[in-house]
Amino acid sequence: MRLGVCYYPEQWPRERWADDARAMRELGLSTVRIAEFAWSRMEPAEGQFDWQWLDEAINTLAAEGLKVILGTPTAAPPQWLVEAHPDVLPLDAQGRVKPFGARRHYCFSSPSMWTATQRIVTAMAQRYGQHPAVIAWQTDNEYGCHDTTLSYSPAALAAFRRWLAQRYGTIEALNEAWGTAFWGVQFLSFEHVGFPVGQPTSALPTHALDFRRFTSDEVVRYNRMQVDLLRQHAPGRPVLHNFMGLFGEFDHHEMGRDLDIAAWDSYPLGHIDTAATFVTEAERQQWARTGHPDISAFHHDLYRGIGHGRMWVMEQQAGPVNWADWNALPLPGMVRAWTWEAFAHGAELVSYFRWRQLPYGQEQMHSGLHRPDGQRDVGGEEAAVVRREIDQVLQAAGPEALETAQAQVALVLDYPSLWMGQIQPQGKDMAGFGVAIRYYSALRQLGLNVDVVGPETDLSAYALVVVPQALHVSERLVERLEAHRGVIVAGPRTGSKTERLTISEPLPPGPLRRWMPVRVRAVESMRPGRRYAVQTGDGHTCGQASQWRDLVELETSAEGMEVQVRERCEDGWPARVTHGRVDLHAMLVDDRLLLTWLQDAAQRAGLHSMAISAQAPGLRLRRRGALQFAINHGPGDATVPLPSGVALLLGNATLPPGGVAAWLAPHAPHGTR
Repeated sequence: MRLGVCYYPEQWPRERWADDARAMRELGLSTVRIAEFAWSRMEPAEGQFDWQWLDEAINTLAAEGLKVILGTPTAAPPQWLVEAHPDVLPLDAQGRVKPFGARRHYCFSSPSMWTATQRIVTAMAQRYGQHPAVIAWQTDNEYGCHDTTLSYSPAALAAFRRWLAQRYGTIEALNEAWGTAFWGVQFLSFEHVGFPVGQPTSALPTHALDFRRFTSDEVVRYNRMQVDLLRQHAPGRPVLHNFMGLFGEFDHHEMGRDLDIAAWDSYPLGHIDTAATFVTEAERQQWARTGHPDISAFHHDLYRGIGHGRMWVMEQQAGPVNWADWNALPLPGMVRAWTWEAFAHGAELVSYFRWRQLPYGQEQMHSGLHRPDGQRDVGGEEAAVVRREIDQVLQAAGPEALETAQAQVALVLDYPSLWMGQIQPQGKDMAGFGVAIRYYSALRQLGLNVDVVGPETDLSAYALVVVPQALHVSERLVERLEAHRGVIVAGPRTGSKTERLTISEPLPPGPLRRWMPVRVRAVESMRPGRRYAVQTGDGHTCGQASQWRDLVELETSAEGMEVQVRERCEDGWPARVTHGRVDLHAMLVDDRLLLTWLQDAAQRAGLHSMAISAQAPGLRLRRRGALQFAINHGPGDATVPLPSGVALLLGNATLPPGGVAAWLAPHAPHGTR
């Protein structure tokens, strides 16, 4: 459990560097991330390098015992590069150039960008790859930020056409796969295929999906090029990337295969404001200064899986941000609570953004551990508290108590299904991470530890597998689910689409019908405010359905086992059905009923769950090794479910909003059999 910070020596006078490094050490920080935007300082002209300032910065930090995470600076190509090679710049969907003057102004398919990237990454790695203070490398910075994953440049179009030719072989195969017989839009050759934008109405769904697949492959390919160079010239140092929250524009699972660690940038208050499709205005008000109790946790568990069990928080919010529509002050104590939350979910490092608020530039309103005048801000004070508490906890528990074990619940997230939901949402509020996070939140409210996994993950050791909304269930995932002997829960829309983004054959839930003999007759998306009552077998109303429902008809299974209808909608359509060890949720229901359904599944899976009191909606539990954590996001005080006779290592039995408690768990953790 280490603490770090993001620092930009090129933004501050050199005479200040030594004082900053000393203050970092005194605060208890151990790592510093630098250089990810400094390409123009390292290479002021093509092939001409200036390392003197970076040598000095690294050595100044190292003199105080600080370790350095070096970022490759490709998120900010220098002006000389784009002037000499205009193909570096991306184009938007209307064909307009996104010009130099901010950041992320490059196209992943640009040959000139590739050549320049290879040069700067090689030169950096050759110079610092064996420096004793440089312990890790970060590739680029936040791939795709500012809507920059998709590029509509000539280079991207040429690469897309090559990708299609390799995928389909013949234009006839492409026309068949895309269903171009509809509206008679058969393509004549791969050279006649354009981007899926600008048509009078929506493009062919498979055209749009293949463009998303291609773009994801381009991002992964570009990152792999950097990783290969770093492994060649900086062997023995882990390579990571800092992913973002609520962002699915490329396949993170695929990129994770090339990384040693998955890092991400955690901004709980910013995410409250940007999660427009599934966080209500009432919830924004409720969690305005603490962050939603499950959004950051979801990403911790997601990226821990993507990083092969290793997860870092590369940027942790330390005060107000500048990029949301409204930017609240964190509630006192929340920077500390967010840090402990990350550690509870397995983080090895929490690195705060940033050391000092900068008084100029686009992010001058983005806070840090210190104010622009150098005085320690609230976030800095809370970081100092965490540093002392880490020593306190480790002294009492020992480092061996922190080993992160596999959870007993797996929640499957499939990125291509996210793209399918964006292309064909069918309901305006159905795209994005909302459904997955709702299911995750319910599992967390049961006190269960959760691993967020990809469709390629081995599921055999999990007691409960939850597939909230995988529109496409790949053959590989089908094999994983068939081999699984625990309880499976599938949410609505699961298995409804083929790889080509067509209605599945057989009808939905498609491949799930092998062990769930039902057929989706029709679907209905519901505008906000429209609801159906959900009733038990005796006609008692137990909840409400909203947003979406699948109208399922029951079939007879090959084994002769009947499908059990657990609840029905008020008009008679099944709401939840069970067949053996598999539950199918045919509709999205209110949070309380979803909690009941998942608690029932957990009990059948042999898991010990514990529903959080309705009087403490922001209290969450997480087990890491022998340590049990409780974190209260508010809005009121929460009573910690502390076992009898157990002494607290942190906190008190009653936690205020922003409060953290930790203790050595005497028994098996919640979420284990």
